[in-house]
This record gives sequence, structure tokens and C-alpha cells, in this order.
Amino acid sequence: MKRRQESEWEEAQKLAISVDLVTSAKQHLRFLAEVDRNRTLYDGPILDRAIYRYKHYWLPLLGKHTESTILEGPLVVPLDCEWIWHCHKLNPVRYKADCEELYGRILDNKNVMSAISPTCRRQTEEIWKRMYPYEPYEINMSSQFLKNFINSSMSTHYDLVSAVKRQSPFFYQVSGSHMNDDVFLEGAVARYKGFLHLIKRNWENSKRCFCVPTYDIDLIWHTHQLYPVSYSKDVMAALGKILEHDDTDSDRTKGKKLDTGFSRTTKQWEDMFGCRYWRAGAMYRGQAPSPLGLNLSQLDNQWWDKKMVPSNENQDMVSLHRKTVMEIMIEIVGVKDLPQGLKGSLFVTINKKQPDVFLNNKRNISILCNTKEKQAIVFQCEPKGDLVIELMSYSPIKTLGTTSISLKGIVNSVSRLYAEEWFDLVPDLTLVDSKPISVRIAFSFTPPILAHYMVQMVRHFKYHSFTDEANNDIISLQMRDYQTRKEVIGLTSCGGTHVIVFRGRKLGFEINDGKKLKNEEHFMTAVEFSMEYPYGKAIALFNLKSAIIEISEEEPLVVPMIILAFLVSESSSNCGKSCNNEGKGGGEAITNGIKDSPPDGEDEVKSSNCGGCGGACGVSCGGSCEGHCSGGDVYRN
Repeated sequence: MKRRQESEWEEAQKLAISVDLVTSAKQHLRFLAEVDRNRTLYDGPILDRAIYRYKHYWLPLLGKHTESTILEGPLVVPLDCEWIWHCHKLNPVRYKADCEELYGRILDNKNVMSAISPTCRRQTEEIWKRMYPYEPYEINMSSQFLKNFINSSMSTHYDLVSAVKRQSPFFYQVSGSHMNDDVFLEGAVARYKGFLHLIKRNWENSKRCFCVPTYDIDLIWHTHQLYPVSYSKDVMAALGKILEHDDTDSDRTKGKKLDTGFSRTTKQWEDMFGCRYWRAGAMYRGQAPSPLGLNLSQLDNQWWDKKMVPSNENQDMVSLHRKTVMEIMIEIVGVKDLPQGLKGSLFVTINKKQPDVFLNNKRNISILCNTKEKQAIVFQCEPKGDLVIELMSYSPIKTLGTTSISLKGIVNSVSRLYAEEWFDLVPDLTLVDSKPISVRIAFSFTPPILAHYMVQMVRHFKYHSFTDEANNDIISLQMRDYQTRKEVIGLTSCGGTHVIVFRGRKLGFEINDGKKLKNEEHFMTAVEFSMEYPYGKAIALFNLKSAIIEISEEEPLVVPMIILAFLVSESSSNCGKSCNNEGKGGGEAITNGIKDSPPDGEDEVKSSNCGGCGGACGVSCGGSCEGHCSGGDVYRN
């Protein structure tokens, strides 16, 4: 059985892909990030204008370019047109049909550069101006357009508005830092080949199925489709026909098409390849955070009156120790050599021998043979120390055996970011005469990435600035209080930083699990607005009850200092009380910027609501780009 499964995996890896999918996936992620900084492309009049420009300006220009070279260098596509082109290509069957109907061939991206590339676009702008003298090459993303477009040429009738809205949430699902890691992406490419091979076997056996990818596979699948000629040739060679990518189904309710499709795909994958289908860092993260309804262009950047001379002298005032963090998924695959009378009602607890700020209490997971339902637990922790695995019985609550697993050993020895093996447990004293119980554990983990800073907030006194030893201002604060937010401008020696503090969890710190949080009033989120993040970037989360502040990983220390000063001066009544009563060391651990760790011995359990982005298994199959296994501490399937 094992040899057959290894043979299937080896066969899958022989699939030829004519695109460097790792490099292309990284560019794909950069492009999605740029579109996300211009969110008017997601809806409204800017989207309408972009679709019109794509149909009537970009496609005809691309058609001329692919028919005969019209300029020496590469053609550079405008960002708005590239976004619509991107969404069109993600329905490869329809894109191919539209191109062949309108231009007699597939319009490929050979000798075409992305809007985010550093390539000079002067030649493209000149060609554009000659062809379209009354239409600018680039549009103002903040302008409003009236719907008075004139259909001046043939165009596709594909519903591109709906296609864009289906694709808009995708970036959030693949925006984690680990997605840019070479090892993670190389594993994703291998799993994508396995996904195609699974579909091939289904077709060979005349099985009509609905295959649902995880998000690492999905990212690579999308990336492959962005090269339409290569995708067509590669998939035709592997499967005999074009693999359709139907992303119209988004209902992740348990028992619905996406949920059952993911369960079936999981079983087929594990039967065929003998390894777990779930993967750390590749599962559904929940709904994207709610927008703030505010962006950089709506902020008044002129109201501060303090002027400071730029200087680079005080940039490294404080140095905080940097931590790294990894996400781990664990499934208890099997248990053997149980003593008589202990065949049911078992579970496993997982914690660290030396707890860290990310994993500081026990997590529980049931065992498949007891629940008849597959489960995997996901958590974050530092990539060092030892995980302690305990096999427990329910009636009575009792430890049957324990094993310790070195995280450093796993990370350093496993190149595929996946391991599955048997571990012998050290038995409980009452079972020392029995044969050691063994537990088979499957691990999946992400490459370690830089973690958020964690600092303890201590109230001293009210103040509105920081000064150096020479009594020079380093940070000068100006603040305003609105009904739903507090706005602070921190003026530093290197310029101004526009930070707004919102009540509750916002953006990357928001929890979207469908439950109303009772302790939302304990939190405040600091959001920085800049040219890079015009719609805001969550840079810090304040837990006013525990006095813990979580600071995002790449923020310059001047920003947290601004926020600390602001909180001390403006929130002293709330924070001071909680600091005095409850903030003396410790407090709630904030895990991955999204979820509070549950109390000791408890896990937050959710139904799977599985789904994925359009696994096509035959022409009619598809899925949703919004779905995969649901977030939470325990995944069920």
C-alpha cells in the first residue's frame, strides 16, 4: 500500500509545467497587494471604467501586439486593465473561447509586463496615445466616472463584474508572510501537481467529483492560469483537456457542495498519496476584515502645527528582541497497543514544556477512531522548545502516556514542512507493566516568520512627547477625539506619521467567526495610513484589560512609542484601573493577531464549512475562491 502511494506521488511529480511557478507566484502576490491598495477596483464606477478600458482598449492593443510586434520593448499593461485581465484569465475555458471568437487565437502575456514591474512604460504610453488619443494610459483611481461608455468594438459578454467580486477576497486568504517563502511555495507546486494527478485519476476511472484545493494549491493554480497558452498546453498534455476553474460556488455551509467536496478530496488525496491533505498556512482564514470606511485621501494631514527638523539621530532608541513564530497543524492519525478496556473515549492534549507567548496553555484534540470525524488542531508557537503530547481518557480523566517532541528537530529535518510518524508514549505509573502505547501524529507547519512584538504597558504619568538627553523633542503628539475613533499625529525627527486608534479589533486583528465578542470593549486597534496602505494597516492591538500590546512585525519602533504615549495620556482611566488590578504580569495571550487563546483545557471548536477555489473535476465542476476549511483552533472534516 505504502509503495503504491509513493509511486502515485512520484508519478504526479513528473507532470511538466512550462512556467516557473515559484517566481511567478511571488509576482502574483505582489500584484494582488498592489490591487488591494487601490480598492476602488473592487466595485463601483472605477471598476466599471476598468472593465470598459479592458474590453475596448487593452484587448485590441494586446491583439495587435500578439499578431505582430508593435514596439521594441515589452508592452506594459495599465494596472486597472491588468486586474480585469487577471480575473478574466481565471476562467480559462471562457477566456480561451472569448479570445478565439474575437481574435482567432489565445491572447497570451508573452512579451507583456505587469504594471508593478520596474520596466519603462514610455513606449507603451506612446503606442496607447496614438491608438487612443482621448483616453489616458493610466486613470485616477479616486476619480468618479459616469456610465456613458460607448461600445466602439466587439467585446466579451462574460460577466466581469461578478468575476472581480468573486476574486476580490482571495488576496486576504494568501497574504500571510509564509506564502512568499521558497520552501513553502515549492511544496505548494508539488501539491498542485498532486492535485492535477488526482483529477487525472478520477477522469480515468470515470469518477465525476468536485475537487476542492487548499489555498497553497489554489495560489499556484491561479498563477498557472495567468499564463493562458502555457496553462492550456500543460494541462492538455497532463489531462487531455483544459481543466476548468469555476469559482461561482461560495456556500461553505456544512453538508453543502464545497464542504462535501473538500471532505471527498481530502479522503481521495490521503488514500492516493498516504499523507495529509490539510496544510498549515493554507486553510481558510475566515472572512476578510471589515473595511474601516476611511482611507488616506480622506484624512486631514495639515492640522498639526509642530515643525521639526529632519534628523536620523534617534532612530534606534530602543532595541526589542525579535521572536519568530510558526503555524502548526496536527492530526492524530492513529493509536495502537492500548490496554484492554481503553478502546474509546480518548483525546490528546498538546502544550509546550516551556510555554511561550503564543502557546501558553493546553489544547485538546479528539481522535478519529472515537469521533468518526477527522480533526486537526492548528496553533502558533515559537519554533523552539518541546511539544508535550499527552494521551488522555475521559472516564475518568487520566493521563495514559506522554511524549515530548523537539520543534527545532522537526523544523530542521523536514524539508517538505510535513512529517508523519509513530511516537511511543512514556506510560502512566499505573500502566508501567503494559506494552507502550504508540500514537501516530501528522505534523504540518509553516516556515518560521518574524512575530509581532509583545510589550507590557505600564502607566507612569501623563505626557505628550518624548525627549532625548539634550531635551530635544523626539516625538510630539497632536490628538483629536471622534465618536468612533481617536486620531493621533506623531511628529518625529524623521517626519510625520498618521495613526488613528479605533475602538475594538479592526483589520488584521478582527475576529470573523460569526460570534459577537463580549470583551470587544477591552481592545483598541492602532491603524497607520500611508501611501503604501491608503486604506490603513493595523499596526498594534491594545488589550486594555491585561495591558498587553501586540505590535506588528515590521513596524519601526517610533510608531509603537507614539501609540504608547497616546494610550497613557488619553486612556489612563480605563488602562490605569486594569493595570493596577489585573495587569501585574501575564494577561491574555493574543495569538496570531486574530484570536485570544482559550482558557486552560479548552479549545474553540468549529464545524468545517470546508470549501475551496474551484477544483474542476470535469468541465462542470467548480468551487469558490472564498472557501476552504474554516478558521479556529480545531478543524473538523
